[in-house]
Amino acid sequence: HVQLVESGGESVQTGGSLTLSCTTSPNTISHYVMGWFRQTPGEDREGVAALFPFNKQAYYTNSVKSRFSISGDSARNTLYLQMNDLKPDDTAMYYCAADTEGPAPEALAWGSWSGNTWSYWGQGTQVTVS
Repeated sequence: HVQLVESGGESVQTGGSLTLSCTTSPNTISHYVMGWFRQTPGEDREGVAALFPFNKQAYYTNSVKSRFSISGDSARNTLYLQMNDLKPDDTAMYYCAADTEGPAPEALAWGSWSGNTWSYWGQGTQVTVS
């Protein structure tokens, strides 16, 4: 059973940086597609970044490309999301997720995917940018 626990969310100023962490069950990062999602009240959960386990390929939604970076440390069982040049539109609850398949190739190419089919979720950590 996969367990995910996020941390690191806080209030920051526009233009600031923040790193979110997701502690996982052992062997999760090396065997599952890992992702970060975010959600604001009344909106669907939006895919932010995805990391594939075997080729370490990372994908980002269009609005965060060049600002956010996803990475995983299998030895520490921790997934990270480095966020730079934060904007008020980045304000959301951020979730860590794991899945055996991840987003479809066309969704990755489009730079937009949802979390509807992902299997495992953390409880979320709040990021507020003002």
